[in-house]
Amino acid sequence: MENGFLRMAEGKELQQIVARAVAEVLDRQLPRLQSELVERVLAELPASSTAPSESGASTPVPSGLVQAVASIHAGTTQKEILRALLDAGSAYAARVALFVVKAGTANGWQCRGLGEDDAVKDFALDMSGGPVLHAYQNRVSTPANIAEMDRRFVDRFSGPENEQILVLPLLLKDKVAALLYADGGSTGLLDASSLELVVMATSAWLEVASLRKQAQKEGGDTAPAEHAMPPVAAQTVSSFSDPFASHTPKHTAAKATPEPEPAAEVVEVSAHAASASAASAPAAATDPFAGMSPEDADTHRKAQRFARLLVDEIKLYNQAKVAEGRRHKDLYDRLKDDIEKSRSTFQKRYGSTAAASGDYFQKEVVRSLAEDDMSVMGANFRK
Repeated sequence: MENGFLRMAEGKELQQIVARAVAEVLDRQLPRLQSELVERVLAELPASSTAPSESGASTPVPSGLVQAVASIHAGTTQKEILRALLDAGSAYAARVALFVVKAGTANGWQCRGLGEDDAVKDFALDMSGGPVLHAYQNRVSTPANIAEMDRRFVDRFSGPENEQILVLPLLLKDKVAALLYADGGSTGLLDASSLELVVMATSAWLEVASLRKQAQKEGGDTAPAEHAMPPVAAQTVSSFSDPFASHTPKHTAAKATPEPEPAAEVVEVSAHAASASAASAPAAATDPFAGMSPEDADTHRKAQRFARLLVDEIKLYNQAKVAEGRRHKDLYDRLKDDIEKSRSTFQKRYGSTAAASGDYFQKEVVRSLAEDDMSVMGANFRK
């Protein structure tokens, strides 16, 4: 019994050491991540924004865009990041509004230029047609005429004088998590290319923030309270958090909250996933680790989550390669260095533990990168 208590004490001490190390590394690496994301997002800027000059040289990216992206990356919580998106977006459109997509509905969160910041709060957009449906289904920026927009929205907030609008999807984990509405109001200001860039930057930084949050959870979460992400509601299959999951439409909520915090974990899975929601949860009939000791079950669950974190990071920084690799069925060849480095990291942490038999990293590569299609990995991927 005494030995057991000693092992528990040593385990807690080790966890605290790892937590401090993780927090320190993340704090040191965040400036680099911000710089890399700015460069990557700017590289995706549409050609119209970097058109060649008469001399043949590309026009430099406006400093205002760099500052807009930097302001988004300065956010440490989802709410701060989304507010920064609206503030940055208002420099490129006279009126902008963010609508959270949840359970097939798009409900207003905040806006700029349409009155008070909360003027659109809980306004449900019609998603049955028009630019809203097109942007949602095709996951592309959709320009349109105000006449094509939800009539209730136009009646309530009127339309721009030049009648041109834009609806942009905000993607998270390959899903549309929100829609940004923009128009020129009475000024005609509507810069589509710049708006696309700030939305792209927001999506990337939300995912980085989620990675940081997950890493802190893996290490015990000892970050200072003022920099910590909001508390989670439930464990998710994905290592990424959905910053919009807790935004419940006013007309469907049992109780309306004063100001919905657009932050919580994605809850999108079956009872099987829910049963593995926490290491300390009681073993259920559907729990694949139900027959193991609590210590071994805990190790298996942590190994699964760590594998998802590693593979999600590969996807985040190699989105173009992932798309091309799936298309040409040579995904492993394109991502070999990243996959093997992450595999080595996983093996160092869990290769000599009870979770080694689960082969979780390999399974997650196939599940997440190849979408369960082994042929997508290519002939050189080891089975």
